[in-house]
This record gives sequence, structure tokens and C-alpha cells, in this order.
Amino acid sequence: MKDKRFHNHVSVIQVSSSVLDATGELPRKYTCEGDNFSPPLTLDCIPVNTKSLALIMEDPDALESPWTHWVMWNIEPTCFIGETESPGVQGLNDFGVVVYGGPCPPSGSHHYHFKVYALNCHLTLPEGSTRKELELAMDNHIIGYGEMVGRYKRSKHHTLVG
Repeated sequence: MKDKRFHNHVSVIQVSSSVLDATGELPRKYTCEGDNFSPPLTLDCIPVNTKSLALIMEDPDALESPWTHWVMWNIEPTCFIGETESPGVQGLNDFGVVVYGGPCPPSGSHHYHFKVYALNCHLTLPEGSTRKELELAMDNHIIGYGEMVGRYKRSKHHTLVG
């Protein structure tokens, strides 16, 4: 949590999902081999003065690391984001689309970080903005942060990178 965008006192947000098994494995349903649904997320300990939330899902194990799977901001402060819900403005992921892109590692088991940021404002970024644009816009506005890590290993090998 030594990110330069964070204020000196950043609250810790607890991020979890009911779909992760005891080993942290993401079910196939939430991947490119399944329905490619975004998983439900439970958020606890959101700071009371949060104006909006932002979310970045990434794969740091990808060849082009980190590979961005999902970018979203201006999510109203909530304790739950349901399966397949996109309750904010979505940005461009590294698949080149403005939607959730589920895990799709070419080989081996990869880790998927769901990063949630509590912000003290709403952002004026247009839909389709990039992760880098989101990170710049969040600069000096982060008042809370948390992340959940899930894993996935494909049953078949393909040439996709994420």
C-alpha cells in the first residue's frame, strides 16, 4: 500500500467473494472458458466519507504484466456488487473492450487481483478511458483501498495473454 496516489491515512477495505473456494480458485463460470461473468464482490469497511468507488482487476502473472481485465469507476459506495453487475462507468481493458474480461491464462495458474479504491469524489473520466487515465484521475483522491486475489488455471492451452 505504498502507492503514491494514497493519502497518508488510507482506510483498509475488506474485499471478498462468495464464489472463491477455500484455495482461492475462481470457478470456470467467471472465466473465458465459462460464461465470462464478473464475480460478485462483497466490500466491508468502506470509509464513511466515500463519494465513489473504483475497481481495477489485473493479472500480474501475464506476459504483458499487469494485464488489465476490468476497469470501472464512479461506483456508488456499496457493500455488494452482484454477479454480472457493472454499477459504474467502465474503461477499456487490455482485451480492447469496455467490459469485464474474465481470466484466460495461456498456461499455468495465474493470480487475479480485484483492487477496490474508495475515493473522496466522483471522477469526470469518459467511458472507455484507460487504466492509466483512471489511475491519474484518482491521484490524491484515494481514502480507502482493499484487494482480493483469486486464481485460475485453464483446462486447455491457448494463445491469449490474460
